[in-house]
Amino acid sequence: MKIVVFGATGNIGRRIAKEALDRGHAVTGVARNPAKAPDPRARMVQGDATDVDSVTAVVHGADAVVNALSPRPGSTGKAPSLVAVARTLISALPKAGVKRLLVVGGAGSLQGPDGVQLVDAPGFPAAYKPEALAQRDALAVYGTEGGNLDWTYLSPAAEIGPGERTGRYRTGEDRLLVDAKGKSFISFEDYAVAVLDELEKPRFVRKRFTVAY
Repeated sequence: MKIVVFGATGNIGRRIAKEALDRGHAVTGVARNPAKAPDPRARMVQGDATDVDSVTAVVHGADAVVNALSPRPGSTGKAPSLVAVARTLISALPKAGVKRLLVVGGAGSLQGPDGVQLVDAPGFPAAYKPEALAQRDALAVYGTEGGNLDWTYLSPAAEIGPGERTGRYRTGEDRLLVDAKGKSFISFEDYAVAVLDELEKPRFVRKRFTVAY
């Protein structure tokens, strides 16, 4: 497949790019500063995920697009609006003839054991709340406005970080996954495995799913 990755220089995006390249796919990474290549095998281009013309141009000819953009400020000091990015992708991809989109989402909109979304539960860390709300708003946009795309929104576990690539994980849909000790974790590496597994053999088209150990 020809895969375009927005946010390919970030913690998750660069691991998705590596996983795709290791599987023999062609990867184009999109960044404001294309000199920061996540992998020498990836082709890097400059682009703006909030500009329809820019997105249409860079994704033309792709089989799938991955939106791995974070709502946190990057090296430019600017944080992209995830809702604006969602609406741009929804508008631009059909113009470029691309149907498949996978979105690196957040865990805050997952439901806890009481059915309450994590971001609305008492004790949710205040520092992460703006990011979680931005991700939830973006998920709503894909769900209500993304009907022309075969989109998938992948929420990680409650905790995600560097770790081992085991190739193993469990999947769920709207509820947080925890292990026998109540821990909810997935490594960046196995999250990337789940992204490529879904792109190669789609199971969650036009819906959200989540992964954890």
